[in-house]
Amino acid sequence: MILLVAVLHAAAAAPEKATYTLKATPKTVAWGYYAANTAPALRIRSGDSVDIETLITNSPERLEAAGVPSAEVERALRDIFRQVTDKGPGGHILTGPIYVEGVEPGDTLEVRIRSIQLAIPYAYNSFRPGAGFLPDDFPYARTKIIPLDLEQMIARFGGGIEIPLRPFFGSMGVAPPENLGRISSVQPWFHAGNIDNKEFVAGTTLFIPVHARGALFQVGDGHAGQGNGEVDITALETSLRGVFQFVVRKDLHLRWPRGETPTHYITMGMHEDLREAARLAVEEMIGFLVTEKHLTRDDAYMLTSVAADLSITQLVDGNKGVHAMIAKSIFRQ
Repeated sequence: MILLVAVLHAAAAAPEKATYTLKATPKTVAWGYYAANTAPALRIRSGDSVDIETLITNSPERLEAAGVPSAEVERALRDIFRQVTDKGPGGHILTGPIYVEGVEPGDTLEVRIRSIQLAIPYAYNSFRPGAGFLPDDFPYARTKIIPLDLEQMIARFGGGIEIPLRPFFGSMGVAPPENLGRISSVQPWFHAGNIDNKEFVAGTTLFIPVHARGALFQVGDGHAGQGNGEVDITALETSLRGVFQFVVRKDLHLRWPRGETPTHYITMGMHEDLREAARLAVEEMIGFLVTEKHLTRDDAYMLTSVAADLSITQLVDGNKGVHAMIAKSIFRQ
């Protein structure tokens, strides 16, 4: 009886996990940057979930000029373009930051992506002079509006081409160390940010090393789909809504972000040099296999060579991205 009472008291004392909603408004977005001194848009505790609204990153005027009917341009997007003046150096509209109580520099923020929903029936793809992987071949600008069939989950690219939709958030990250000040939303780095990794769909988890108290998580750059490389600098850019659960990990200390899908473990490298990005992804995979699967470094190097797949995440965001994936099914225990 005493043991039962103690268990009941412990259960009663455990804080309930809450679910919040965070809309994208002029007061709840950071336009183009991650920074440790940004005022939180929301404060939560470890284990809480947040239903987050994110917006397409393009102006209402450009969307309308490209063919989007005025009625289909989101009111929140118009409000943000009219009212937000503190912006840059990047161009992404990021919802947040979210302050997670109890997380400190050196900890890891576990971000569980519970669900992702398409918010509008269109996406855009564009390129512009001086950007993308082939800037000399395309020294002009073009934007294409691509209808999204939300029932059949396909993008109608045109000319009979239909692309299966696989929505994910291109940018998910935390604040950098305070001494770095405001950093651009464009380049992915050890804070994650604009990783543009199409594997992080609903049901996956991102592990991000924390560099500032509270982590200060931000999310945006919604994609309905993307090819590895994102060679013209954009994907199927759109507005998304997602439910995220945040868990503070005091037991996990990372140098670079990692991921986990239902079927694979993922390590990542980001660097301005593609070879260095690949080296980092391989080193991180070896480190993961040593610490989490208890292999020797020699065996981890060998297993990475025979069982891990390296892919170019993106080539166009300053720091290029490479990710390594290894199947969970090869591990019997």
